[in-house]
Amino acid sequence: MDALLTALADPARWRLLSLLAERPRSVGVLAQLTDARQPQTTKHLQTLERAGVVTSQRTGQRRIYTLRPGPLRDLAAALSQLADTADQADGPGETHDRYGLSVDAERLAAQESGWADGRSFTFHRSLTGRPELVWRHLTDTALLTHWWTPEDLRASELVFEARPGGRIVQEYRDAEDIADSHPVVGRADGVVDDVRPGEHLAYRLSPLLPDGRLAFTAHVAMCLGPTSTGTDLDVRWRITDSTVDSADFIAGIEIGFGQSLDKLAATLTAYAHDTFTDTDNTATRSAR
Repeated sequence: MDALLTALADPARWRLLSLLAERPRSVGVLAQLTDARQPQTTKHLQTLERAGVVTSQRTGQRRIYTLRPGPLRDLAAALSQLADTADQADGPGETHDRYGLSVDAERLAAQESGWADGRSFTFHRSLTGRPELVWRHLTDTALLTHWWTPEDLRASELVFEARPGGRIVQEYRDAEDIADSHPVVGRADGVVDDVRPGEHLAYRLSPLLPDGRLAFTAHVAMCLGPTSTGTDLDVRWRITDSTVDSADFIAGIEIGFGQSLDKLAATLTAYAHDTFTDTDNTATRSAR
């Protein structure tokens, strides 16, 4: 594939392929049609032949070149698959495009300090697991690490002291930067305001700008309610202390925290499945 892509990168060779797609042709005719010297045309055709996209055969005093469509179809299929992957509904590409539109809108709105104060964002998820289990995933640092970031980030440092006045520290890195070799993507500091285990959690969280200033303060309230199938989680974000430079951060709240909650839901579902499987296996062994 690499040799084919290299061969196709030259406009002169691409022109030769276009002519050979119409019919097999000799070197002389191809040189004439492309207004090129024959030795130069021969070199291009040899490159295409090594890439496997053309084949040649000597007939008398002429060498006739023929296009091989198979490699081009394979390349077309590979390119189509790449396009389909990037174009998948609700995929990373579409999410990035939505974030870009949100950034543009928020930057236009961010004209002075306090521009976003009073803005709120609400989220709702119906989660697998009783409120006690969900509460653990909301407050236990080891469990928070698994879900408290958007899809493209990971928590490289996380502190969550689940008590009134407790500290919150979040440090983010690129999800694929496993070796911590790249700069920190973001950091946020906060404090816990209210803790009612299994029912209500409230805290303030402030992302930091690159120069260390607060971008804004998010007042986050989480309410848990038991249901017949698990727990309903309702979350409300309210913005205060917004700076002009906070536009990019605020633009990502709905998408980013939404992705985090989706990860939480998936984590709880997987936990329930694993618990059920372990219980079922234990019962089967006991029956024996």
